[in-house]
Amino acid sequence: MKPRAALAPASASAPALSGRRVAVDQTGLEERARYFQTRSLKHEAKREGLRLAVSMMDLTTLEGADTSGKVASVCQKAMHPMADRYDCPAVAAVCVYPSLVSTARRCLAGSGVRVASVATGFPSGQFPLALRLEDVRRAVGDGADEIDMVINRGAFLAGEFRRVFDEIGLVRERCGSACLKVILETGELGSFGSVRQASDLALQAGADFIKTSTGKVTPAATLPVTLVMLGAIHDHHEATGRMAGMKPAGGLRTSREALSYLVAVKETLGEAWLTPQWFRFGASSLLTDVTWQLAKCHDGVYQSADYFSLP
Repeated sequence: MKPRAALAPASASAPALSGRRVAVDQTGLEERARYFQTRSLKHEAKREGLRLAVSMMDLTTLEGADTSGKVASVCQKAMHPMADRYDCPAVAAVCVYPSLVSTARRCLAGSGVRVASVATGFPSGQFPLALRLEDVRRAVGDGADEIDMVINRGAFLAGEFRRVFDEIGLVRERCGSACLKVILETGELGSFGSVRQASDLALQAGADFIKTSTGKVTPAATLPVTLVMLGAIHDHHEATGRMAGMKPAGGLRTSREALSYLVAVKETLGEAWLTPQWFRFGASSLLTDVTWQLAKCHDGVYQSADYFSLP
C-alpha cells in the first residue's frame, strides 16, 4: 500500500456535510447492476479473473470464539489457499480483532500478506470516542497494516455529519501509515442517497478505502450499493486527483458474483483499480467457491467442495 497523499480539509459547505445529497437514479443503477451480472468471462480470462479475486480477498475471522489457534489456521490458509500445482496467489490480508493482531503478525511474518484489524467499537461504532481511538492505537501498535473502522451510524442518521467527519479524521490520525478502511454499514443507511452521502463524507475525511458492511447486518454488500460507492470514488478522484479503494464485504459467496464485481470496477473506475491496493473482497466464504472453480479450470473436472473449505 502506497503512502496516502495529504488531503486538505473538506469545506463545511460540501454536500456530504451540509445534508444535501447527490441524486441517485435508482432505476438506472439497478439496470446497470443487472447488466454486469449478465457478463461472463470464459477460459483463460475466467481463470485470471479468479486468481485476481483471490489476491484481493481479506480473509476474515471475527467471532467471539476466535483463538490464537484459529487465527494461525486462517493465516496458513491465507498464505496457501490451494495446493502449489494450481498456481493460486496468496490473499491480500487477514482481518482479526485487535486482541489477535500480534498473533496474525507473527504467523504472517515475511509472507507479504497484510494484517488488518477491525476497530472503533466494531460492529456498532457506539463506544465512547476515547475507547474507539484507543482501539485503533492498540491495533496499530501491535502491528496492524490496515484498520477497518465503523462509523457511528446513529450519529449519521441523526444528521450529525460534522461529528462523523471529525471522528473519521481522528481515526485517520491514529492510523499513521496504516491504511484506513471506513465501513459505512450500508444495510442500515436506508437509501442509495444516504449511501452516496456517507461515501462522500468518508472520502472527504481521508478514508483510503470505503467499505460496505461489517458482515453482521443484512443486507450486506450488493452490486447496486457498490456501484453507488464506486461512483463516489470516481467523482472524488475527478475532483481531487486522489485515488481511494473499495471493499464490498458480506454476502458474497460465488465466483460468478466476484467476477461481476471486477467487471463493474473496470468499467466504472478503470484498470488502475484492478489491484489489491485499490479493491478488496471482504467475504471469507467466497474463497471456497473461487478456489473450487480454479481447480475446475486447471483439472477440467470439479473436485469435492470439501477440499476447498475454510479452516
